[in-house]
Amino acid sequence: MNTPAATSQARTPGLNPGSHSEEKDNLKSMPLQELQKKLESSTDGLSQAEAQKRLVQYGPNELAEKKTNALLNFLGYFWGPIPWMIEAAVVLSAVDRHWPDFFIILTLLVANAVVGFWEEHQAGNAIAALKAKLAVKAQVKRDGKWISPAARELVPGDVIHLRLGDIVPADARLLQGDPIEVDQSALTGESLPATRNSGEAVFSGSIVRQGEIDAMVYATGANTYFGKTAQLVQGAQSTSHFQRAVLKIGNYLIILAVALVTVIIAVALFRGDPILTTLQFALVLTVAAIPVAMPTVLSVTMAVGARLLARKEAIVTRLAAIEELAGVDILCSDKTGTLTQNKLTLGEPFSVNNLPAEQVIFNAALASRTDNKDTIDLAVLGGLKDAQVLKDFQIEHFQPFDPVHKRTEASVRGADGKAFKVTKGAPQVILELSANANDVISAVDKAVNKFAARGFRSLGVARSDGDGAWQFLGVLPLFDPPREQAASTIATARQMGVNVKMVTGDALAIARETAGKLGLGANILDASGFGDTRQHESGQLVESIERADGFAQVFPEHKFHIVDVLQQRGHIVGMTGDGVNDAPALKKADCGIAVSGATDAARAAADIVLMTPGLSVIVEAIKESRKIFQRMNSYAIYRIAETLRVLLFMTLAILIFNFYPLTAVMIVMLALLNDGAILSIAYDNVHYKDRPETWNMRMVLGVATVLGVLGPVAAFGLFYLGERVYHLDRDQIQTLIT
Repeated sequence: MNTPAATSQARTPGLNPGSHSEEKDNLKSMPLQELQKKLESSTDGLSQAEAQKRLVQYGPNELAEKKTNALLNFLGYFWGPIPWMIEAAVVLSAVDRHWPDFFIILTLLVANAVVGFWEEHQAGNAIAALKAKLAVKAQVKRDGKWISPAARELVPGDVIHLRLGDIVPADARLLQGDPIEVDQSALTGESLPATRNSGEAVFSGSIVRQGEIDAMVYATGANTYFGKTAQLVQGAQSTSHFQRAVLKIGNYLIILAVALVTVIIAVALFRGDPILTTLQFALVLTVAAIPVAMPTVLSVTMAVGARLLARKEAIVTRLAAIEELAGVDILCSDKTGTLTQNKLTLGEPFSVNNLPAEQVIFNAALASRTDNKDTIDLAVLGGLKDAQVLKDFQIEHFQPFDPVHKRTEASVRGADGKAFKVTKGAPQVILELSANANDVISAVDKAVNKFAARGFRSLGVARSDGDGAWQFLGVLPLFDPPREQAASTIATARQMGVNVKMVTGDALAIARETAGKLGLGANILDASGFGDTRQHESGQLVESIERADGFAQVFPEHKFHIVDVLQQRGHIVGMTGDGVNDAPALKKADCGIAVSGATDAARAAADIVLMTPGLSVIVEAIKESRKIFQRMNSYAIYRIAETLRVLLFMTLAILIFNFYPLTAVMIVMLALLNDGAILSIAYDNVHYKDRPETWNMRMVLGVATVLGVLGPVAAFGLFYLGERVYHLDRDQIQTLIT
């Protein structure tokens, strides 16, 4: 893939190839005018036709994934301790001239490889499809218009728009605008966000923590400064509790098999049995005891489960999260958009000093924008009787909302040339700004409480003329009705053993009103009373957090604190979030869930990303994950029981009756066909339990041991009937027992 520097190389004769990195550093630091000239672009961006040309020239804005050769991948199924044992059995059959055994074992070996390869291939395709659904998009100016293509389509020279919560999609230089704060911790290890001003470079993979600005891309894909992009979908490399448990089971079975096979070999040699036949038999018996299909069954079950969850509009970014979701017993859910419809409607405003209500709405509308599709802004703009009144006013500067400052601000110039500022945001924040706060605070508090009692959110509005002080104008009430299915969904979740706790930044009165309508309970904690979240809290506060039905006036750092406390109390916690500041809490939770419309940063931190709004999709995902857990649980019990059955029966038959009840071919067929059939467990029709799933090894081993012991009893019963009642010969008895 070419870089802008490499393009210059191609165009400028005599440029030393060794100066490639120096050229790229120049692009990072040269004056913006020179950069635009070098990249043959401008602040209006590229045309779509030019962008397509450059995409062919530079390649997509992504790191080339190392693709494995399909043939080598297939041959890998013949390499490893388990295939080696089967292959050794094939060789011993040839040496001993047991040609039927030779061909049957060889055919089964190849068949097992084909089935394993195909299922792994299908699982890989499923995960690739899920990743594609979560592809990061970028706001790009093409042909003078803003569009949102996939970030992989970016090329050097593109003009992009960066805003709060975005993952920077490529290395870029900031154009004219206010400074922004970027989090580069994933790339440099810096814990504090860095301030970047106009003209400075921002790097692919960093996260915009505050502000918004346009930028010009100068390097993409593998040619970015750090040579890597932020990976939205994490690989399924982490080992879950289930995988660790099954690996322990596998080790236990191998040790048991080796011990019993050693006894069989010792007895056979003592009795003078043929060595080749004994070794072949010992090898295949060991193979039968080892869970050959375990990795395949795990990956296929998880991948099929991920596909099923995707159909329910929940995209899994980390496969091991499926098991954790099955064990969730407390779900901390955002109120806005998840428990409510996120469709705000404007009520009748409260104004101070007899100011007309239309003036309060008008000033709030000037501090709003449509292009961000923010629900509050859209509700305020929708409250104007005539949207045309805004046309005579020019917005010279706009400061967007962020979770820390909790307000928007606009610098405006009217048709008469006079400049003024307007702001809207949380009433307490706007009051702190206002010079007339002392005069209006009691009336404002009364209005806010009155609105809150009816379930309305309040929005303070203020204005500053010229360079004068801010003057509080009034309060806009906004109503976000609960989702129709929310109350019944919460009831269903509680029946399933999941305690739903509401988390909201709204005032306590609004939170209580909404919780009452949803049937959550009235025990709502005010998070502002948590104090310093870095300090160890009192035992009383810990118990209050555990018992609470919800939390009000929550800041992002409180979410992390709530998750931490609940985990310390032994709970498996699911946490929903959508903002850039929710990322730490989503990472901390056992199962972080990014809700529909979440920022790139929140999606990157989450284990599960929801594609549709509402709580019902989370509850459906929990049901599906519990079914997946049941399937894996069934696999573990079946595999232990089957291995115990074969090992115990074979060992006892040889030691007591000096009779090999199964031939080597029969054992290989039994092992491989069982493992092939067990792949269907991934599609098994199971019922989820109405309680969180946890790995109960005592129950699994107990059930499996009982079944494993009953198997030989039944097999010896058949042996008795065949030999003593029906007087069958040994070959017929072997067929009967198989």
